[in-house]
Amino acid sequence: MTDHKTSRLEDEYFVREDAEKKRKLALQVQKETEAAELKRLKALHHMRCPKCGLGLQEVKYQGIDVDVCFACHGIFLDRGELEQLARPEKSGVMDAILNWFKGETKP
Repeated sequence: MTDHKTSRLEDEYFVREDAEKKRKLALQVQKETEAAELKRLKALHHMRCPKCGLGLQEVKYQGIDVDVCFACHGIFLDRGELEQLARPEKSGVMDAILNWFKGETKP
């Protein structure tokens, strides 16, 4: 009877091990599939206008590369570019003199 019980426990162990291996393999396949899909979507949509789908062109504006669609005249910014454009430009001798009169100092 002991051998039968031990044999059953061993069988259960190997079934669990096999199931865990299959689960890990399925997760790996899922990750690879998701990564491949993201790569495919990026290739399909990268530098494409979200409004009309035509190609975007990078154009320098105030020292920042903005993406412009010449078909629908859309202008698109990457993360952080709006904040850069919104910052007041403070450079040059005249700004330094005006800031001195205002009591401002540059960091």
